[in-house]
Amino acid sequence: MKKYFSLVLFAHSVFALPFAMIGFFLGVTTTDNPFNWILLLLVILCMVFARNSAMAFNRYLDRSIDAKNPRTQMRDIPAGKITANSALLFVIINCILFVATTFFINTLCFYLSPIALFVVLFYSYTKRFTALCHLVLGLGLSLAPIGAYIAVTGAFHIVPLLYSFAVLFWVSGFDIMYALQDEDFDKQEQLHSIPVALGRKNALTLSVVLHVGAALCVILPILFTSFSFIYYIGVTFFCVMLIYQHLLVKPTDISKVNKAFATTNGYASVVFAICFLLDALLRNHFNF
Repeated sequence: MKKYFSLVLFAHSVFALPFAMIGFFLGVTTTDNPFNWILLLLVILCMVFARNSAMAFNRYLDRSIDAKNPRTQMRDIPAGKITANSALLFVIINCILFVATTFFINTLCFYLSPIALFVVLFYSYTKRFTALCHLVLGLGLSLAPIGAYIAVTGAFHIVPLLYSFAVLFWVSGFDIMYALQDEDFDKQEQLHSIPVALGRKNALTLSVVLHVGAALCVILPILFTSFSFIYYIGVTFFCVMLIYQHLLVKPTDISKVNKAFATTNGYASVVFAICFLLDALLRNHFNF
């Protein structure tokens, strides 16, 4: 189990899972749908199965590329910790479990589940033919808040869609920063990325633009839903973390990319989600 947790980098669930919780409790607190522990568990399981499928498939598909890249040579498949066939079997099992779990949520989730799987698995192919691979990754993770909201309500709404766009812009922006580490290698292997296509400086500029979009998308729900000051604290913290990571990573110095990628963005999503949940709890149960 420890090997498979390493294969799928389970700790990186900190990016999308908090936004899934936002989508879930948005559906509970702004509609007539009651809270349901079993439904919450099913949503969490869907998140786990989808992420396992996507991450393990990425490692399976990129195993020969990872073996050539000095930064990734010690990943589980190139290092021989897990065989390629075992990783592929792990992907198939998780895909089946994901679709099966959506069946017990509602009809719309079940019908949309193959589309969601296609998006998160298709990302692994994209760097072979398009520099927009970062946006496809963002799109995959952006399904978390709207998917969780649909699990509760069986319908779409503008507010969870805004949170999905926030995730799309946020993840795409920090993945561009992360890709700076492999700019030379990607050029050598004829792989596509924004840093390869635009150069380091322009790539970071685009990352800033995307993160401005993410900030706007966590602010705009204020126009559609009532919030207390606690939500504003979460928005402020999220935006400060976006700014901070761009202070860490510069065109002349990318030595702190990992800190910006994992630590800063992990704090951003978790703290923002906690503030959202506290705000919802206090407003709905204590008339705060």
